[in-house]
Amino acid sequence: MTVRTTIREINLGGASTRVFLILALWVSCAGAQEGWWMTEPIRWVQTNLRQTDAGLDAARLTDQLADMRANVVLMGMGGIAAYYPTETQFHYSSPHLPAGRDMFGDVVREAHARKIRVVGRYDLSKTPKAVFDAHPEWFFRQASGQPVIYNGLYSTCINGGYYRGQAMKILSEGLDKYAVDGLFFNMFGNQSRDYGGRQVGHCHCDSCKRKYRQIYNKDLPQTPDDDYRKFMFTSSREVAAAIGGLIRKKRPQAGYFNYIQEYTDGIMSESNTAVARPLPLWPYSASDRVNRARNSQPGKMAVNLNMQFVDYWWRFATVPRGEIALRSWQNIAHGGALTFEVNGTLDLQDRQALETAKPIFRWVAANEQYYVGQKSAARVLLLGAPSDTGRTYNMEPFRGMFRLLSEEHVPFAVSDNMDWVGKRDYDVVIATGWAPAGLKQYVENGGTVLLASADKPEFEVVPVVWAERDLKGYVRVRDHAAFPSLKDVDLLMLDGPFAELKSDAPPLLTLVPPSMFGPPEFVHIDMKETDTPALVFRRLGKGAVAWIPWNLGGLYYRHSLPAHAGLFRDVLDRLHPRRQLRTNAHPLVEVTLMRQRERTLLHLINLTGHSQTGYFTPVPMSGIRVQVSGAFKNARTVRRQGSLAVKMDKGYAEFTVPHLADYELVVLE
Repeated sequence: MTVRTTIREINLGGASTRVFLILALWVSCAGAQEGWWMTEPIRWVQTNLRQTDAGLDAARLTDQLADMRANVVLMGMGGIAAYYPTETQFHYSSPHLPAGRDMFGDVVREAHARKIRVVGRYDLSKTPKAVFDAHPEWFFRQASGQPVIYNGLYSTCINGGYYRGQAMKILSEGLDKYAVDGLFFNMFGNQSRDYGGRQVGHCHCDSCKRKYRQIYNKDLPQTPDDDYRKFMFTSSREVAAAIGGLIRKKRPQAGYFNYIQEYTDGIMSESNTAVARPLPLWPYSASDRVNRARNSQPGKMAVNLNMQFVDYWWRFATVPRGEIALRSWQNIAHGGALTFEVNGTLDLQDRQALETAKPIFRWVAANEQYYVGQKSAARVLLLGAPSDTGRTYNMEPFRGMFRLLSEEHVPFAVSDNMDWVGKRDYDVVIATGWAPAGLKQYVENGGTVLLASADKPEFEVVPVVWAERDLKGYVRVRDHAAFPSLKDVDLLMLDGPFAELKSDAPPLLTLVPPSMFGPPEFVHIDMKETDTPALVFRRLGKGAVAWIPWNLGGLYYRHSLPAHAGLFRDVLDRLHPRRQLRTNAHPLVEVTLMRQRERTLLHLINLTGHSQTGYFTPVPMSGIRVQVSGAFKNARTVRRQGSLAVKMDKGYAEFTVPHLADYELVVLE
């Protein structure tokens, strides 16, 4: 956001506008801080405190944290309930806070004495009825005009006076009173559904109506559209900027953490579960979130919370031990913080998750030198989807490509922006639903792009003749010599969007349109062949583009067909013949390649414990041969300590990892 845009969109009147604007400009003109979260290894525990936990024993909690070797605790500070004696109007201490007691202050004192950093948690999205009664104009209004109420709490609006004025007073009090190491904000901005899953729609309060009309010269839409999504994106980032400015002004050494990328010092996310979530499960949840955050915003720390509970209704029921362990290893293997989250205190009724996390935290603490300052060394980039375009993107094509790259053991980075252009070189960039115009510069300067989508990119590759959103047919292999992995395959399943591309080159793959599929006596007896290409290669400037104009990634995500994997493998080998890493590891061994100062770190994570909806102990493996491009003289394993014999062959360092249980780290120098 530019300074001019910030002024135009924030200057909407109101008593606190001037202060809010100054704070927003303060942080919008500055980048992320290089604070402790970037220079220290992080072992982060979140205790999602209940009001009834306000009388907890601070010494006991910090003893428990120290015992598991945590060095950061995120815990309740204020917002819905304050865990200290607050004197700010319209802010209320927990009714369970003992008289004369400052629980949060006690935890800060005890934690700092044990060298454990404290990040205070605020939730500004809801308040008690007394605040609504005093200032109803601060609150979210449904289309009916009614407020959103959940368990007696009223939802605030991001454009109202609570977020943009009152919240700053609440935060100022907390920042003045306590030497916190950071602040985190939960449920930031307007939520379209409540904790029970009830859809409440979008806000129709007077502040939103007035501001939306001022910007777009029209009324709020009946249902959210692209303009409305941009409106809410901008609104939330305005408040985020103001909060960041306030933190930097009052506690310059403290970090600012949120579930958004803009104006923060750390990017928060969650690996969690929900009983109604569509299958298949996404076992790369932590890898996806941390990889994306660290490579989209490399100057910020990724804190992906490892959520212990099954779903909102069952906060005290623990997910499988193997899932907790897998997320832990994925978090650190991609350069993020090691995390663990619980509801309430660490005195849990189901202790399985905690007892799984403890030995991992202790082991990482004993080897913390390897878990700070990591940066991706990958030479392949997978584009994600940006959040500021107002568009929504289908995640299935992206997840399919994520799986294909992981199962092929191709080290890759994920980015949802184009900030890397001109700053970091990649051998191949892969785009699914989002292929921005900035890729043209990358290709013309010598880069290689693989497009795997029927959607037309934002730069010209070849003309699109026609496009179909739901085509059920096949792709014909015309030249088996070009696809060695498909020697036993003549037809590949095609289901979903397809685009016909104009190309004069002899097609390697062609479209077979839909034909009869029943009864069995009629199956495909009317099948027709076409010359419509299902894969096009094109030179652009000094570089090249390969365009698969159908949903290869989405099909693989849903069906895991080996023919689709074989096609991907062969196209990638044509575009990237000298892979960065080669190995005989099982496809369910996830590999990341990271740089840390003068050394390279190879992480291996065993995913074989994942099966359908279950997570179990991974199947141990042995004799994993690895070739890494580069001149390395020494290699050693850290989890099962040992020195590995290294030999060089044609520019690759070769070695064998003798054993892999759940996780292994290989240090290359």
